[in-house]
Amino acid sequence: MAHINRKYIDKHWLSFVLRGGVAIIFAFLAIFGALSDFNMAITMIVMYLLIMGIIDATSALYNTFKKRGWINSVIDALIDVVAAIILMTMGQNNLPVSMIVLCAYTLLSGLIDIFHGFLSTVDPTDRFIRVLAGAIGAITAFVILNSAGFDDVMIFARFFGVYLLIVGVTSMIYGIHNRSQVVEDAEARREARLATRKSTAKKKSGKKVKK
Repeated sequence: MAHINRKYIDKHWLSFVLRGGVAIIFAFLAIFGALSDFNMAITMIVMYLLIMGIIDATSALYNTFKKRGWINSVIDALIDVVAAIILMTMGQNNLPVSMIVLCAYTLLSGLIDIFHGFLSTVDPTDRFIRVLAGAIGAITAFVILNSAGFDDVMIFARFFGVYLLIVGVTSMIYGIHNRSQVVEDAEARREARLATRKSTAKKKSGKKVKK
C-alpha cells in the first residue's frame, strides 16, 4: 500500500507548465528570430514579462478562490509587471537602464527560486530543480550586468534566449513532476481510505464472531 508521507504538494503545477511553455517559445524567438535592433529585443522581453505576469496573476486569483496559497504568485506577477513597465517607459534606446532592470529581474527571480527551494519544498527533486533554476538566474544576472559591451544585439538576444530556454525547461519539469505528485498523493489517500474501511470491517466481523 502506498504511504502518505508528503509534507508538501505544490498546487501551482499548471502555472509552472504554462510559464515553462511561454519561456521556451520566447527562447526560440530570441535565439532564432530576426531581431534587427535593440528596441525590438526589448519589446520581445516586455511581451514575455507581461504574459508571465498575466499567468501569475491568474494563478493568484484562482488559488485565492480555492483558498490556497496565493502570495507567491502575487510576488511573481508584481516582479514581472514592474520590470515590463520600467523597460517600456525607460528601457527603449537606453542600454544601461535595460541591463540594470534585467539584471535585477533575473537576480530577484533567482533568489526567490532558491528561497522556495530550501524553505518551502520538501521533495528532493523539486528542491534540486528550484535551486538549480535560482542559481542559473543569479549567475545570469551578473553576466547581464557585464554584457553592455555587446555590440551586436543578436548576441545579447541569443544569450537571454538561452536563459529563457533553461527557465522554460526547468519550469516544465517542475510542473509536470508536481502534477505526478498530486496524482500519486490522491491515489495514496484513496488506498489509505480503502485500507481503513477494510480494517474497520474486519474488526466489526471479529466482534460478531466472538458474540
